[in-house]
Amino acid sequence: MFLIRNLTRVSPTTSSIVTRFRNSGSSPYTLSSRFCTAQETQIQSPASSNGVDRSQYEGLRPTKEGEKPRVVVLGSGWAGCRLMKGIDTNLYDVVCVSPRNHMVFTPLLASTCVGTLEFRSVAEPITSIQPAISREPGSYFFLANCSRLDADAHEVHCETLPEEMDTLKPRKFKIAYDKLVVASGAEASTFGIHGVMENAIFLREVHHAQEIRRKLLLNLMLSDTPCLPKEEKQRLLHCVVVGGGPTGVEFSGELSDFIKKDVRQRYSHVKDDIHVTLIEARDILSSFDDRLRRYAIKQLNKSGVRFVRGIVKDVMPQKLILDDGTEVPYGLLVWSTGVGPSPFVRSLGLPKDPGGRIGIDEWMRVPSVQDVFAIGDCSGYLETTGKPTLPALAQVAEREGKYLANLLNEIAKANGGRANTATEIELGLPFVYKHLGSMATIGRYKALVDLRESKDAKGISMTGFVSWFIWRSAYLTRVISWRNRFYVAINWFTTFVFGRDISRI
Repeated sequence: MFLIRNLTRVSPTTSSIVTRFRNSGSSPYTLSSRFCTAQETQIQSPASSNGVDRSQYEGLRPTKEGEKPRVVVLGSGWAGCRLMKGIDTNLYDVVCVSPRNHMVFTPLLASTCVGTLEFRSVAEPITSIQPAISREPGSYFFLANCSRLDADAHEVHCETLPEEMDTLKPRKFKIAYDKLVVASGAEASTFGIHGVMENAIFLREVHHAQEIRRKLLLNLMLSDTPCLPKEEKQRLLHCVVVGGGPTGVEFSGELSDFIKKDVRQRYSHVKDDIHVTLIEARDILSSFDDRLRRYAIKQLNKSGVRFVRGIVKDVMPQKLILDDGTEVPYGLLVWSTGVGPSPFVRSLGLPKDPGGRIGIDEWMRVPSVQDVFAIGDCSGYLETTGKPTLPALAQVAEREGKYLANLLNEIAKANGGRANTATEIELGLPFVYKHLGSMATIGRYKALVDLRESKDAKGISMTGFVSWFIWRSAYLTRVISWRNRFYVAINWFTTFVFGRDISRI
C-alpha cells in the first residue's frame, strides 16, 4: 500500500510539467529556446537591438548574449565539410543547411558505378565529420535548400526539399546567423545544349552513380532479349561519355575494366557488342602534360575505349548529334563537361567574379556584405584582387575550407564572432593556393600521377602500375573516416578476388 500511495503522489515539479504540456495550445512548447515560432515572438519584443522586426520569426532566432555565436554553412561538399571539421565548437555553434546529409568522396565516385566500390564507401555522414551537430544544443543539420539571403537582417530563408512532399508538406523557415559561409558548390555545365538535362546522367552525386549502375545493368539484360534487332542491341550496349576531364576519363577506364573482366565472363552473348566512346571537343586531360595525355589515349584505346573529337550540338532520347552532323546512338549517356554557377548562386544579389560565381577577396570574404564568406566551387576571386581564377577542384575547396575555419576561430578569439563585430579585427595572412598535383586512373591497373605545380614547372610525373598504386594509396589515406577507409580497402580486395557484383538492385 505504501508503494501504491507513493506512485500516485504527484510532486509540484511534475504537476508544472504536465500543466505546461496541457496548455501547449495557448503557448507553444519548444524543446530548445533557440527555436522560435511566430506565435511566441509576438509575445516578445517586436524588434531586436539592431532594429530588425522579429514579430513573425519562425526558425532559429538571433543568438543572445551569453550564447555562442552561430556559423551557418550552406552546403555539404568538400569546402563546407572541411570548414565544419576545423571550426572550434567551443567558440561557435554550427548549423548546416544542405539537400544531402553526407559528403561525397568524389575521386572514388566513378568506381561505384560499376561495382568496384559500394556506394556507402564514398559517403561520409556530416555528423561524423562534425559530431557537435548531433550533440551540442545549439548546433543543427537541416535537410533543406536555401532560397534567399537577407544580408541586412543577417538571415537565410530556407525551405524543405520538394521531392520530400509525400513525407512532409513544404515548409519554409529562417535562420539567423552571426557568420554565414556559402559553400553550395556548382552544377554541371550543359552549355545550353538541348536535351542534356532530360537524357544524360551526370556524375556528381551518389544517386547519379546509382542511376548509371541501374541503367547499365538494365541495358545488359535487355540486350539478351530474343528477336531484338542487331542495331537496337548495339545501341543499348553503346556507352557514351561526354567530357574528357579526369572524371570522364576515370569513368571510361572503370567501365572498360568492367566490360573486359566481368561482362565478357557473365554476358558472353553480348561481349562483342558492348563498347565505350569518349567524346571531347579538345584534348582530354588538358591539365596534364602532353606525354601523360598521349599515354592515357594509348591505354584507353587498348582497353577498347574509342576517342572522338567533336562538339555535341543536340541530345535526343536515343542518340546525340555532333557539330559535323554525325549521329551517335547510345544506350547510356554520361555527361561530364565541367561545372558552372548554380541557379541559387546566380540569384544572389552579391558581387560576382567574371565566371558568374560569388566574388570574394583574398580572405574569402564577400566585399560590401558583413559577415558573409564564400568558398569552394561557388566562389571565385573578384577582378579587383588581381588573382587568377582557381580551378574547380576538390583540393582547392578543401584548402579553402581549412583556411576559413582557422580564420573564423581567430576572429572569435578576438571577440569578433558575433554579427557586425569583426570590422576592426586584423585578419592576418590571406589565402594562398599551392597546387599539390593531379592524379587519374585510366583502367587496367594503370594511372597518371603529375606532382608538378603547373604544366610548365619541374617535378615528378609518372605513369603505369606504380602510378596506379600511388593513386590508390593516396586516396585511401584521404578518405575521411577510418570506417570508410576500411570499407574501401575491403571492397577493393573483394573485387580483386571475386570480381564485381552485377546484381541490379
